[in-house]
Amino acid sequence: MNILVCDDEKDIVDAIEIYLRNEGYTVYKAYNGAEALSVFEEKEIQLLIIDIMMPVMDGIRVTTKIREKYNIPILMLSAKSEDTDKIIGLNLGADDYVTKPFNPLELLARVKSLLRRYLALGSFVPQTGIFKTGSLIIDDNSKEVKVDGEPVKLTPAEYKILKLLGENAGKVFSIDQIYEHIWNEQSFSAENTVAVHIRRIREKIEINPKEPKYLRVVWGIGYKIEKI
Repeated sequence: MNILVCDDEKDIVDAIEIYLRNEGYTVYKAYNGAEALSVFEEKEIQLLIIDIMMPVMDGIRVTTKIREKYNIPILMLSAKSEDTDKIIGLNLGADDYVTKPFNPLELLARVKSLLRRYLALGSFVPQTGIFKTGSLIIDDNSKEVKVDGEPVKLTPAEYKILKLLGENAGKVFSIDQIYEHIWNEQSFSAENTVAVHIRRIREKIEINPKEPKYLRVVWGIGYKIEKI
């Protein structure tokens, strides 16, 4: 699980990182709101821990921006004097808060609780129709695909296959399942048809199609999009 910790106090970020890593989480760090939003463009984040008061862009503005695209849990850090901002943050979409100075064990307990609810609701993909893994982004609202910020042109069938795999990142689909999902029928030529489309998609989204980063084959079973 990827957790982003954002606070302008480096010591606090480093301390939180140690506790989270000891629990097996992958931690990314940012020291202001703008840096936090940049991390979201590059990484798949499952939970955000963010301070309310920061330079450049504060935690409330970041929460507003994040909620435009993502439904991940957001845990706010606040000083006791920031009760009004804390309430505003919760109203704008934050899920919980911890008051500084905080007990690291309490912070971990809240993180685990938020992630349990997140996973139980099946919320790994944003409800806005935007699916992201690594630097591959599939925007089903505009039917656009981007890799490293660059647009990728796909045929309708290629787009449907990529969307199917992307919105179910990590799940393996057999060739027959892919064919039936996309063409709504069974076919004796499913293997050749799907293989050709997969090859073309790889040529468009992978830096090296022979060593794919995103669209992977699971030999003898099918294909999947990797969670990165």
